[in-house]
Amino acid sequence: MVTLDLKLKLPETIAEEAKAKGLLDSSAIEGLLREELRRRRVESLFAAADRLAAVPLPPLSASELEAEVRAARARRRASHARPR
Repeated sequence: MVTLDLKLKLPETIAEEAKAKGLLDSSAIEGLLREELRRRRVESLFAAADRLAAVPLPPLSASELEAEVRAARARRRASHARPR
């Protein structure tokens, strides 16, 4: 756990309402930050998917797809078989 001291400049009405609703305590701010971080991760994932969809590559054939799956499985098996 890390302790941070935050100083915010907010309009008085926002500060009063947030305080009245309990949004200025540590647990509430933690929840707000967690939700925003999750939202940004999802947004980043969709942005990456959009960029990938924009790449002008032809789709894989069934045999190419099967070869890729086999290669990935072989790499996974090889990495799990190594002594640690």
